[in-house]
Amino acid sequence: FNSPVRAANERQASQPFFVPFTEHYPGISGNMLQKPQCDFGWDWNAALMPMGLYGDMYLDADTGLVLGDTIIQQDHSAHSVSLTINQKIDVGSPQQANATLCGQTVAGTLQDGQLVFTMQIDNPDLWWPVNQGPQTLHDLLIEVDERQINRRVGLRRLDLVSEPDEVGRSFMFVVNGRPVFAMGANWIPEDALAGNTSASALRGLLQSAIDANMNMVRVWGGGWYESDLFYDLCDEMGILVWQDAMFSCSLYPADDAFLAEVAAEVRDNAGRLQHHACLALWCGDNELIGALTWYEESVRDRDRYLVAYDRLNRVIEAAVKEVDAQANWWPSSPSPGPLSFGDSWHDDSSGDMHFWSVWHEGRNFEHYRDVKPRFCSEFGFQSYPSMSVIRRFADPDDFNIAAPVMESHQKNVGGNARIAETIFRYFRFPITFEDFVYVSQVQQALAIHTAVTFWRSLKPHCMGTLIWQLNDTWPVCSWASLDHGGGWKLLHYLARRFYAPVHVSAAPQGDGFCLTAVNDSNTPVALTVRAEALACDGRCRDLGTATVGVDISASIPILETGSLAADEVLVFNWHGSASGSADDCMGDYSSDQHFGEDHFAPCPYKELPLLDPVIQMKVSRQGQAFQISLMAEKPAFFVAIEANCDGRFSDNGFLLRPGVQRDITFISADVDADPGENATAINRPGADFTLRHLHAATYNQF
Repeated sequence: FNSPVRAANERQASQPFFVPFTEHYPGISGNMLQKPQCDFGWDWNAALMPMGLYGDMYLDADTGLVLGDTIIQQDHSAHSVSLTINQKIDVGSPQQANATLCGQTVAGTLQDGQLVFTMQIDNPDLWWPVNQGPQTLHDLLIEVDERQINRRVGLRRLDLVSEPDEVGRSFMFVVNGRPVFAMGANWIPEDALAGNTSASALRGLLQSAIDANMNMVRVWGGGWYESDLFYDLCDEMGILVWQDAMFSCSLYPADDAFLAEVAAEVRDNAGRLQHHACLALWCGDNELIGALTWYEESVRDRDRYLVAYDRLNRVIEAAVKEVDAQANWWPSSPSPGPLSFGDSWHDDSSGDMHFWSVWHEGRNFEHYRDVKPRFCSEFGFQSYPSMSVIRRFADPDDFNIAAPVMESHQKNVGGNARIAETIFRYFRFPITFEDFVYVSQVQQALAIHTAVTFWRSLKPHCMGTLIWQLNDTWPVCSWASLDHGGGWKLLHYLARRFYAPVHVSAAPQGDGFCLTAVNDSNTPVALTVRAEALACDGRCRDLGTATVGVDISASIPILETGSLAADEVLVFNWHGSASGSADDCMGDYSSDQHFGEDHFAPCPYKELPLLDPVIQMKVSRQGQAFQISLMAEKPAFFVAIEANCDGRFSDNGFLLRPGVQRDITFISADVDADPGENATAINRPGADFTLRHLHAATYNQF
């Protein structure tokens, strides 16, 4: 194999003019190669620059007939769907062809090198994203002579609606006529080395997204087009896929040879993925419009580089539309819209936005409430990986944020300093290294919670939030909500709560607060909300209760409260169930489907006079399941339990109120574990679990 470093630099040298690129590793023109751009390093990835082939390789011995892609066009009306199925014939002339779907079998006709099947299905069972309805998949069988092709087809209409309005330009996904608020995260490669990926790990990451109430992932343009299994699982789970073309954060060549390679690559993947119900959008690239402003060459000679970019972008669009005329297309992310080349990092009026002012510019968390994006497809805040991950690459002697090994596992310049500086802003400084890791995850969760809860309350002005990022490619300090290996950081536990289909959020309003209820489920909901002021010594006073009906896709102010004392935080909870209509707001809550709780601190946590909560913890065990009961004498903020083995808690990172027992379940991932003599009860708090909370981590107790 030829060295990718040598090949990249040789191609750069042959260009008629220099094509700038983002240097995550000095002097390597990775933008010259159609190779995962993060192979050359990223601000969360090691620069390993692997070479060679990956994925399945095989020889296909044909008998004169080679079948290509299966392209399915759907035209929906009120009670039926008309299907046109195009089965491409790469080689040969078939003698007989039939397609069977939903109990219908039709014969195909040969037209322009492809078999065409048409059918109409009345009253079809539709495919929906998760929490919107069932993920119905129908078996399609295509028989061509002696060959068979099997596809699982979801019948749905999925539109990207982006139209001029009084603010700018909207951006929303509409599925089967229903606007769907996108709640999810950005997906990067599962591992820095493609050979280290596995079907079980892939399934686990997507299941974690579902378990955190996510309904969309964005396959980011600096990685690779994912495997068939990935899209099959998204079909089954109801995860919408925003699919970037694989171009990211650099400028690219625009010569005929390079563009021909691009067109072939995009056509191949567009054809492979077209039949998937989960495929919501094709996007031309990640941040290439912004990259025009990053380099001296492109700033000095913008016209040359803008024309080159436009050539590339139009080739990608044409390749997608050549394969799939119905594909939803967006030119770039972020982008205000077609043929717009504005600043979508700071302009929140149109299209999709990448909002990085809090992390990269050091703005405070409250700044998230100063912007009102139409759809935020990237935003994030870093934390350290969990201690269980850190112990995989660092010795206890290196448990220090300035240790070289810790700095080598931070690829964003100044990232560790930014984490520490922000901790100074919001918290008292952690006492131990383990406390620092814990507080960094609390801080990350708090940042993203602030953004998501406010932006959800803005719907339909804002119709989507995709956190940067879901996963990690190796053990590293990053923006991910999942550790490398799939463990949940505190952010992911909070995401399960703030991405709940029915949610209530709080925002400052005058001297008090406004609570807003959001319903992203598929039925109207009758909801009751109660707000209280909780003092740091445990005293509590009522701030009001409201009961209302919240319609599908609605966001409504539900309760206004007064001000808080200096030692108080706002706590609130809600419960409700599906109702016949939004007006049916009183009912029997004995079988509530929607419930939750949250709190809002009006000042930095370092200013609160927190007291030792004196938490009692009891643990019992039955097989792989541990039951953990917690009881506190004073309020305990961001209570987090850590286990000495892999597994998942039923909840974590929560507020433990005094005198209220909280029961948590931990399921060990070690299916072969022998509980032995500890099968019935363990009452020693330190035996298997470590308990952390804000007071213990940041209030010196000596």
